[in-house]
Amino acid sequence: MKILITGGAGFLGARLARTILKQGALSGQEITSLVIADLFPPPTDLQADPRVSYHAGPMLEQQALFASGFDGVFHLASAVSGECEQDFELGLRSNLDSTRALLDGLRQAGNAPRMVFASSVAVYGPDASNPLPDLVSDHTLPSPQTSYGTHKLMLEYLVADYTRKGFIDGRSARLMTVTVRPGKPNGAASSFFSGIIREPLAGVESICPVDARVSHPVSSPGNTVKGLITVFEASREAMNGRLALNLPGLNVKVSDMLQALENVGGPAVRQRVRFERNEQVAGIVANWSRGSTAERAHALGLRPDASFEAIIQQYIEDCQGPGYPADALKGLAR
Repeated sequence: MKILITGGAGFLGARLARTILKQGALSGQEITSLVIADLFPPPTDLQADPRVSYHAGPMLEQQALFASGFDGVFHLASAVSGECEQDFELGLRSNLDSTRALLDGLRQAGNAPRMVFASSVAVYGPDASNPLPDLVSDHTLPSPQTSYGTHKLMLEYLVADYTRKGFIDGRSARLMTVTVRPGKPNGAASSFFSGIIREPLAGVESICPVDARVSHPVSSPGNTVKGLITVFEASREAMNGRLALNLPGLNVKVSDMLQALENVGGPAVRQRVRFERNEQVAGIVANWSRGSTAERAHALGLRPDASFEAIIQQYIEDCQGPGYPADALKGLAR
């Protein structure tokens, strides 16, 4: 089986690639080739695997690669929410134009590969004609209030239509906010959901730009990758339709996250987080869902993380492996 992962050099894409390679198979078929397409090369451990090849550069320059023929595709590459708000053209080019290039390449190849598109909970938002419920479900009408969420919703429909026409076997999975992400903050408005955990554990002060009462569905990296693979391996009948489904999320308030941080790391770690409202970020977050359900994903056997403490523990365990800075857990010293 030949697999393509767009965005496969990033944090989540690289984790997905490692998981697939460790499994050695998808849907009972051996992985013989895993191709990573991203703006930059993947981590060295992936480059060292003989099954892996990579293509670095903008997706709009990789049409020939996409038309070369794949058995399966995971499409994770995307400009993030903050970037799309600040640079409208970048968002259109990186999300809409690049995905259209990918889909047309797959259509040109002519073998209708199975494809999982990583959509987002950002497709939901409040509208005067469509109030946002406390918990968004697979059946909640999306009405995105950001360019990023709008792009994701448009691409969900495009994936569904390419599937209807028989060009691909597509399925869209709406990811909850993934935390805890390693590394430095990125351009996503949701970046603080990782920063208020990651930085204090490293002994660094972190600023929370929203109120402690803000509630949002989140998922650990490991559970998110499990969800993507499960959606890929599910039969069309088990998917129960072409339209997007929610991946499971743990519905938590910022205050819950900080209490979990204190439970795991102690009061000194928790005290490294201070509140300083950022109106731009807070305005974006105010239009996001406060929680979610995932009935169709549950039918596939997927469940949310057990607790936010468990999510933090997963990050701590990850930090003790290769690829993480030696001082990532410096703040845990008591």
